Amino acid sequence: MNFIEELRWRGMIHDMMPGLDEQLAKEMTTGYIGYDPSSDSLHIGNLASIMMLVHFQKAGHKPIALVGGATGMVGDPSGKSEERNLLDEKVLRDNQHAIQKQLQKFLNFDCGMNSAEMVNNFDWIKNFSFLGFLRDVGKHITVNYMIAKDSVKNRMESGAGISFTEFSYQLVQGYDFCWLYEHKKCRLQMGGSDQWGNIVTGTELIRRKLGGEAYALTCPLITKSDGGKFGKTEEGNIWLDPKRTSPYKFYQFWMNTSDADAAEYIKKFTMLAMEEIEELIRQHSETPHLRILQKALARDITIRVHSEEDCQSAIEASEILFGKGTTETLKKLSEDTLLAVLEGIPKSELTKSELANGMNIVDFLSDKTNIFPSKSEARRMLKEGGVQINKSKIDDSFLVNQNNLLNNKYILVQKGKKNYFLVLAV
Repeated sequence: MNFIEELRWRGMIHDMMPGLDEQLAKEMTTGYIGYDPSSDSLHIGNLASIMMLVHFQKAGHKPIALVGGATGMVGDPSGKSEERNLLDEKVLRDNQHAIQKQLQKFLNFDCGMNSAEMVNNFDWIKNFSFLGFLRDVGKHITVNYMIAKDSVKNRMESGAGISFTEFSYQLVQGYDFCWLYEHKKCRLQMGGSDQWGNIVTGTELIRRKLGGEAYALTCPLITKSDGGKFGKTEEGNIWLDPKRTSPYKFYQFWMNTSDADAAEYIKKFTMLAMEEIEELIRQHSETPHLRILQKALARDITIRVHSEEDCQSAIEASEILFGKGTTETLKKLSEDTLLAVLEGIPKSELTKSELANGMNIVDFLSDKTNIFPSKSEARRMLKEGGVQINKSKIDDSFLVNQNNLLNNKYILVQKGKKNYFLVLAV
C-alpha cells in the first residue's frame, strides 16, 4: 500500500487536502510535523503523529520533525482553555535535545535521500524583528481569516479570551511551513486534527507569499471507546521517558486497554502488517481471555519506545503478581521496577541488624511485621503451605536473614494466593 492507503486502512486520516495523492505519487515528497518542547519528554498522545512520520518515511518520502523552540515560547491555543506558562530559551533547548533522542528511536536519520531531519524553528525565527514579521508575514493573512479558525473562535466564545501572543501563534506556525517550503522543499505538513487550522494557514501563506502549492493532512485525535481521555491515568500522562513512566507501567498501560481499544490501537501504534493484525484480531475474538491483542500491542510498543530487554523485564514483572513469577525473576528486577510492581501493597519495616543472625519465620510474620495477627495463625498457614517468601514456599523451620533481601532492602511475603506484603529492612 502507498502512504495514503496505509493511513486510511489504519484509521489515521481525518482531513486531507485535494491533490496530495497526486503529489506523493509524482515524486519523493518532504513533509513535517511539529512537536511542542514544553516538556523534556513526549508522551503517548504524540505517538499517532510520530507513526505518521514513520509510515511516511517507510513509503519513501522524507520526514522532518520540527521542534518548536520559537513557537514553544508563544504557546498554541489549539485545544487549550486558558493561557499557558511560557518557557525560557535554556529550558526549551534542553527539552529539544531530550525529544530528539526519543524521535531517533522511530525515524532513520541516516538512510540517504529520505533520511529524517530534525529542525528547530527558533533558528529562523530568532532574528525576526517585530516590524519585519508584520511586514513579511502579517500582511498576507487577514484578521477575519485568523478569527474564523476554531482554535481562536472557541476561546473567544468561551469567555476566557485570548491574548495577542496566542492569537498570533497560527502566523508563526504558518511561517514555519512557508520557511520549510522555501528552504527545504517541504510540500506537506501533518498533525492531529486540532492542528488543521494552523496547517491550512501555512498553505495559505505559501500560496499568497510565494505563489506555491502545499498540502495538509491530519489524523484523528485518539480517544477511548468508553469516552475517557486517551493516555491519561490517575497519575497523569503516560510518558516515553522511562524516568517519568517506568517500562513496567508503560507496558501495563497497554495491557489494560479494552478489547475494542486494543483492536484500534494495534493498527495505529504498531508497524505490524494488515494480514498479521487481522489474524491477531481473529484469534483474539475466539479466545478473548488470553488477551492476545493486548499482549501483541504492549510488546510491540514497549520494545520500540524502550527496548526488548525492558519489555521482557516488564513481562516478567507482570508475572510476579499475576502469573508464574519465580524467585529468580524477582531477583532480576531493578528496584524501580520492583516498587512499580508492588505499588499500593501493604508495607512494614524492620532493621537489618534484626536479620543479622536469622529470625524465626513465625516471629517475622507476626510480632515483627503484623502480617499475621497471631503466631498460631502464622503457624497454621505455614503448615498448610500458604506462605511464600520472595515467591518460594516455606515452612515453620525457615529462618529469615539478610540473604533474603531483594536489592539489599526488600522481602516480598505472599499470604495465600492474592495477599502480598512488602517488608523494608532499614
